[in-house]
Amino acid sequence: MATEVQAIALGKNGLTVTPLCIGTWAWGDKLFWNYGSNYGESQLWEAFKASLDAGVNFFDTAEIYGMGLSEELLGKFMQQTEQKVQIATKYGPLPWRFTAESVSEALTASLKRLRVQQVDLYQVHWPFAFLMSQDTLMNALADEVKRGRIAAVGVSNYSSEQMREAHQILASRGVPLATNQVRYSLLTRQVESKGIVSTAKQLGVTILAYSPLAQGLVTGKYTLENYQEPKDARRFDSRFSRSGLEKIAPVISLLRQLGEKHDRTPAQVALNWLIAQGNIIPIPGAKTAEQARQNAGALGWRLSDDEVAQIENASRPWLA
Repeated sequence: MATEVQAIALGKNGLTVTPLCIGTWAWGDKLFWNYGSNYGESQLWEAFKASLDAGVNFFDTAEIYGMGLSEELLGKFMQQTEQKVQIATKYGPLPWRFTAESVSEALTASLKRLRVQQVDLYQVHWPFAFLMSQDTLMNALADEVKRGRIAAVGVSNYSSEQMREAHQILASRGVPLATNQVRYSLLTRQVESKGIVSTAKQLGVTILAYSPLAQGLVTGKYTLENYQEPKDARRFDSRFSRSGLEKIAPVISLLRQLGEKHDRTPAQVALNWLIAQGNIIPIPGAKTAEQARQNAGALGWRLSDDEVAQIENASRPWLA
């Protein structure tokens, strides 16, 4: 039996989703995540089911994840459940895509892999449109909203100014910009200092926070005491070095302390902190049922204003 989770609105378009979204970058990705070696389709199916059972039915994918395999797996899994599932996927504005038709063709391919007629949220993966102007791109997306193949339009990795431009073009077509998906965690707070969070609030755009656990850094799993050189994509991130771990130790200590108080893990406290900001939906990944259940443990309770302020203060060095 699925748990009931309070839904929240995405932007101003009336689409409601769970206040937590499951990221599927690792679903089918061999390049960064070693898909097929220490986890595979059966583990992802269990993660999918565990998320639904915990009341989280909102999943974020992209055509580029696993070169389409992430979308295919989600499409297959959705066929095997009666429960409502909401999907956000992404269009990659690649150099050879310079016409409105290329947007339509990419969407057609995503819908086919997902085995649906309409995607709940269709996002532009990054702002560099190369030979295609934002005007052409946003109008092509607005056309697809009118055709009924997209319920809501979002962007990803857009600056404050780029978000305003996209919002303006879409608004001229009567389509609200629903979301901006950006890297955001308590150890990655540049979106605040760059005005992206405040601009989103002003425009009525919801922030989707990817890497909300800072690739696992805020889980408390990586410490100086048990230091090991990372073997996956984390080896390119200086925060996983000895000096990086030393710097974050006070933050992890606070997360542990608050976690003990609420009977939650440091990761659940970190996710709850993002949700407590309002207008923010974290997107933690889940490769196993246990990770899916852990993610859902961020819901159903909340940090006090004082605790939110304590975390904000401890993580202030990461605003820069």
